[in-house]
Amino acid sequence: MTTLRELQATVETLFPARGAESWDAIGTATGDPDAEVTRALLAVDPVAATVGEALEWGAGLLLTHHPLLLRGVTSVAEDRYKGRLIARLIRGGCALLAAHTNADVVESGPTGVILDRLGVPAGPEHRIPIKPTADDPDRGIGLVAELPATVTLREFAERVAEILPATVGGVRVAGDPDQPVRRIAVCSGAGDSLLGDPMVRGADVYLTSDLRHHPASEAREQALLDGGRPALVDTAHWASERLWLEGAAERLRAAHPDLEVRVSDLRTDPFDFRIDQKGAPA
Repeated sequence: MTTLRELQATVETLFPARGAESWDAIGTATGDPDAEVTRALLAVDPVAATVGEALEWGAGLLLTHHPLLLRGVTSVAEDRYKGRLIARLIRGGCALLAAHTNADVVESGPTGVILDRLGVPAGPEHRIPIKPTADDPDRGIGLVAELPATVTLREFAERVAEILPATVGGVRVAGDPDQPVRRIAVCSGAGDSLLGDPMVRGADVYLTSDLRHHPASEAREQALLDGGRPALVDTAHWASERLWLEGAAERLRAAHPDLEVRVSDLRTDPFDFRIDQKGAPA
C-alpha cells in the first residue's frame, strides 16, 4: 500500500522544495497524507479537464506541474473555478500536488528534457544554469548548452517543432532564418524575465515561451547591435513543459511499483483554434 505521505516524500526526494522560487506555491493543495493512493495521474495543468480525468479514472493523486493556488484566494466557493475544482477533488478523494519551479531546476526537469530531445549531452559540463540555485551551482532556472552541430535558425526551429507536442500557436521565430545556431539558451515556460541575462544574450538563440511584445521587441532591437544574437524561438507554454511528465511518471513507478501511474494526454493549452491571415509571413 502506498500512502499520500509516502508519495509526498518521493516527490521531495525527486524535486526538493528548497529549489523552488520564493514566490511559488508548490506541494500539496488537497489530500489526507494517510490516505491510500493506488493510482496517480500526471498533467501540466490543474484544470477542469484533468481533474475530471483523474476522478473518472479513480486516481488518488493528481500531480501537476502548475500549482492551482499560485495566487492567493479568499474563497473556495463553488461558483469560482478554483473552489469548484478543490471541492471536486476532495469529494472524489483525490489529492492535488504540484512540483513547479522545484522541478524546473533539476536536470530531469522540463528544460533538461528539451535539451535531451535536442541531442545535448547530460551533465554540468554540457549544461550551465542561467539562474543557479543558492545551494547548487549546477542546478537552476534555464540552461545554456551547445548543440552537437551547427544548424541554421530555421532548422533549429523546425527541430523544436518536431519534438514538442503540437499547439494552435505553433512555434514563432524572430531572426534571420539562415543565421547559424550552435550555442542555445533554453527556459521552459514563461522566460522573458531572462531576456537581458548575459548568458542569454551571449547565445545564438533563446528558446522559451510566452514572449510578450515589448520584452521581445527590445531584445531583438538590442540583438541588431550585437550581430543578431540571440534569435528568439517562442513556443506554447504547455508544450514546453509537457515532455517532462513522462520522465516524472517513470520515476514514480520506479519508487512505487504497486502504484498505477498515467500521464494525461489532454491538451491543456488554452487556445482552441487559429485564423491564418492573408499575407502573413510564413
